[in-house]
Amino acid sequence: MTLKIYHNPRCSKSRKTLAIVKNKTSNFKVIEYIKNPLTFIEIKLILSQLNIKPHELIRTQESIWKENYKEKKLTDDEIINLIIKYPKLMERPIVTNNQRAIIGRPPENVLELFS
Repeated sequence: MTLKIYHNPRCSKSRKTLAIVKNKTSNFKVIEYIKNPLTFIEIKLILSQLNIKPHELIRTQESIWKENYKEKKLTDDEIINLIIKYPKLMERPIVTNNQRAIIGRPPENVLELFS
C-alpha cells in the first residue's frame, strides 16, 4: 500500500501530518498540489475516497472563496474546476491509500489509515 499525501509545505497541519506519515512508513509519495495542480479526475478520485461532496473540500475561509464564490450557487463540477484553478482552496492535507482518504485536520486523523 503506497500512501499519497497532498501536501502544502507552508501549512503547519500539513507539515505535522507529513511527520506522522514519515514516522509510520517510508512507503509514501508527497504531492505538492499547489505547485502541481490536480486534474479533474484526481480530485474526483479523492472526493470518492473521502466520501464527500466537492463543497466539503473547500477551505471556505480563503479570501478567494469569500470574496468571489461564497454567495454563488455552483455545481459540483464548477467547484472541482475552481479547485484546479485555485489549488489553495482545497482542504489540506489529504492522505490517501488505494481505497480511502483522510483529511489531516487534526493531523492525528491520518492514523486511521494505519489501523
